[in-house]
Amino acid sequence: MHKKILLLICVAAIGLFAFKGFEDNKYFKIIKNLEIFTNAYKEINHAYVDELEPGKLMRTGLDAMLEGLDPFTNYISETDIEGYRFLYDGRYNAIGAEAKKMGDWVVITEILEDSPAHKSGLQVGDAVLSVSGQSAKGRSESDVMAFLRGVQGTKVDLVVRRPGAEKDVRITLERGEIEAQNVPHSGIVADGIGYIFLSTFTQDAGKNVADALNALKTKHPDLKGVIFDLRDNGGGLLNEAVNVSNVFVPRGELITSTKGKVPEWDRSYSTTHSPIDEKIPVVVLINKMSASASEIVSGSLQDLDRAVLLGQRSYGKGLVQNTKDVGYNAKIKLTTAKYYIPSGRCIQSVRYKNGAPVDIPDAERAVFKTRNGRRVLDGGGVAPDVLLPHDTATGIVRGLLEQHLIFDYATDWMLKHPVGVDSIETFEFTDWDDFGRFVQSKNFEYESTLEKKLKELQTLATAENYPIGADIAALEKKVVAEKKGEMTKHKARILHEIEQEIVGRYFFQRGKVRKNLKNDPEVEEAVKLLNDEARYRALLSGK
Repeated sequence: MHKKILLLICVAAIGLFAFKGFEDNKYFKIIKNLEIFTNAYKEINHAYVDELEPGKLMRTGLDAMLEGLDPFTNYISETDIEGYRFLYDGRYNAIGAEAKKMGDWVVITEILEDSPAHKSGLQVGDAVLSVSGQSAKGRSESDVMAFLRGVQGTKVDLVVRRPGAEKDVRITLERGEIEAQNVPHSGIVADGIGYIFLSTFTQDAGKNVADALNALKTKHPDLKGVIFDLRDNGGGLLNEAVNVSNVFVPRGELITSTKGKVPEWDRSYSTTHSPIDEKIPVVVLINKMSASASEIVSGSLQDLDRAVLLGQRSYGKGLVQNTKDVGYNAKIKLTTAKYYIPSGRCIQSVRYKNGAPVDIPDAERAVFKTRNGRRVLDGGGVAPDVLLPHDTATGIVRGLLEQHLIFDYATDWMLKHPVGVDSIETFEFTDWDDFGRFVQSKNFEYESTLEKKLKELQTLATAENYPIGADIAALEKKVVAEKKGEMTKHKARILHEIEQEIVGRYFFQRGKVRKNLKNDPEVEEAVKLLNDEARYRALLSGK
């Protein structure tokens, strides 16, 4: 059997490359290495001391092969297809819920409004005990979510453990096609200043942004500026990036072009419709998680001097992926080209570490010019015109989030406040002492980054026989003492996280977005900029 497989592979390879001839060393190497791989695979399956699962072994080999390329070239198995479809068109057959592993169980962390999960009565905080009779104990969140996906119209039976309930709850719900809401909120954030949040570039993203802007202009004739929020937007459909850009720029503007190894596949993408408004001042918010289509939009608006970018440098993903069928309903998603924005620059990061882009010094990045002659750089993402410090959840805040204490407290709070929250904007969490008691009752401990580094230093000092153990111990003691005041020091940020979590339980994603606007320093800076016409124009002038 193995000989037949080897023969078929070799025959196929010979047929594929015969027109090149064996004088071409590249194609000979391909055939040779296919044979080596097949022989190694055969011998491992035949003689390895333990029983192996061939599919798992091959998956490991494929993943390792693709790991040497870029983080976005992946093998997609048959079981991955449903999740892959959601990433690209925003629709999938499931129940409309998100979950995380917490201890032995996977716990529901978010419910999509009007989804099957919402209509069935499933709640955030429910721990999934079983799915259609199969125990979920010890299962990963990806395993449980895979069980929940399925054909539209089919039913799934759940048993969940609900906080505050005396008995486990049985729920039967019908799977449906879930469409992610890519514009969960738009509105007015200050006098004459509109706000539009785009969460993902799924189908109709351009239309939905256009509708949001039209609605703002209709309801508020005095609209004098728009904040367009692309923070944490990981991208999506390329054509929707063009459509979104078209909301603000005229027909016929080049937005992006793609160039790869095969010239026949190179493409240019220009706007094809009349804009909604090509004059209104726009500030685009970006951060380090704004990627791909978000970078096409923000980068093209910057290159065309159509908007001011505010925030932090974006992720740096300027690659085009296509999928190729490899049999048995599996696919390879591989990078076939890079995309370039109007100035001619490519924003792709060229260095990665652990799958994440590594910052490239400005001195090593090529210089390009915007339409007005402003200096912009390629590689490593889009740099904002106005750089702001990024408010990351560090130290004790990260510890509280990672150990799900804020999540668990919100669940506990809901049980004590059945009436809920009347208003998203006016709700304030004030029971700080109660939260402190809750955290204390959970024996909360966290290790700061500094403590981790001190442990690494201690290990290194011991290995290299440096007598500085007492000095390190003294530093560790000082760090522990400083940590005692961390809760109070970060009170404002912790209160913000608690309010976000509680509001989300009642008003879903749109509630979280609206609540986040209350004390958002980057939105406040954008409002100031849009109210300062001279500064706004100066930033775009290139002078």
